[in-house]
Amino acid sequence: MTLSTENKESIFEKFGKGKTDTGSTEGQAALFTERINHLTLHLKQNQKDFATERALVTLVGKRRKLLDYLKNKDILKYRELIKELGIRK
Repeated sequence: MTLSTENKESIFEKFGKGKTDTGSTEGQAALFTERINHLTLHLKQNQKDFATERALVTLVGKRRKLLDYLKNKDILKYRELIKELGIRK
């Protein structure tokens, strides 16, 4: 799946410091969440697509590492991001 440039810019503008701020932890975690949601929908229709399943697990791990880093660095930003992305209750 490839996200369009406009979609990426809107994600980084909403969660990062600006639409060109692609290196922020919050922006990257939001981008991974968007990709994870897309792959999850794909796997609901194609249960035997094991390559996509492996990619999904990899993305979840990468997002987890970013969120752990953010939690250790700034717990308030972490809680706000989790709430905005709707990852946990």
